[in-house]
Amino acid sequence: MRKRIRGNLLRALKAAGVFDRVRDSRWRQSRLLILCYHSLAIDEENLWRPALYLAPSRLRERFEMLQQGGYHVLPLGEGLERLRKDDLAPCSVVLTFDDGTFDFHKLTYPLLKEYGFPATVYQTTHYCSRRMPIYSLICSYMLWKRREAVLSTTPSIGIVRDMRLVTPEDRQTALSQIVAFADREQLSTEQKNGLAAELARRLGVDYDELLRRRILQLMAPEEIAELAAAGISFELHTHRHRTPRDRNLFEREIQDNRDALEAITKTSPTHFCYPNGDYDLMFLPWLAEQGVVSATTCDPGLASMRSQLLLLPRFIDTTAQTALEFESWLTGVGALLSAGANARLRNLARS
Repeated sequence: MRKRIRGNLLRALKAAGVFDRVRDSRWRQSRLLILCYHSLAIDEENLWRPALYLAPSRLRERFEMLQQGGYHVLPLGEGLERLRKDDLAPCSVVLTFDDGTFDFHKLTYPLLKEYGFPATVYQTTHYCSRRMPIYSLICSYMLWKRREAVLSTTPSIGIVRDMRLVTPEDRQTALSQIVAFADREQLSTEQKNGLAAELARRLGVDYDELLRRRILQLMAPEEIAELAAAGISFELHTHRHRTPRDRNLFEREIQDNRDALEAITKTSPTHFCYPNGDYDLMFLPWLAEQGVVSATTCDPGLASMRSQLLLLPRFIDTTAQTALEFESWLTGVGALLSAGANARLRNLARS
């Protein structure tokens, strides 16, 4: 209901010319839209987790809107520097991609190259040197793939009774038991991969095919190096995709991540993204002491000169976002609505 109401409102605002007025306003010109993407689907990942995965065709549609609308797509560093100087080009946008999964190399980079857009990848690095999928994600994906099945009792992977997989709650219960088992046993990454292979056998999933297609794997060091040489910016996202509240552990995540990226790209990353959007104000001085100059969140909004550089907002584009919703954020209308600035929009509609 709320989504339908918002869609009707956006259509009315666009018809009244508000989209154009906001897009061409000084207010929008002085703000930077940082777009957040995660991954593109190689298989059916966009059906499994539509909040994280897009179909490649959807990203092409977005890029086409950026190009046809005359939006200025800037590198992250340049965008933030020009924002600081109040020197942004009209309708400036930055493209960011979280995690650095293999599909970025296979599917996203060719699109970026075709359209001539710069981009930043916030790269987590623990799995980069391992040609294996991320354990919890591949287990979740396989359970979803076999959601009509029953997972039989398998103590060797932590399943102590037969489990139905029909509902999301069923699958989450099974996944929690599988992950908890690996944690209790203190299994290595390689041993977890063996458990994932065992789960695949129990479910009747071709695990070798998932490995061959690099489903839910990170880019390998040589792939990151190739794209870095081609102009893609690789920045910090923690080594193990986590933000511990213990200062020593947090700093280790940053340093391990930086060390890995420096060894691969021969550059020193200074921008950061909070994994899963999980941040705490205690992190800000820790990041500053680590030489981090900006950090992006998953909080919706446009960045302005007043924005805290270590708490920058982004718009997360997902499968559920319509083209109209996406356009509203490009113009700035979406940000105004999210900020509760309805009175300002009404004034623009009457002007």
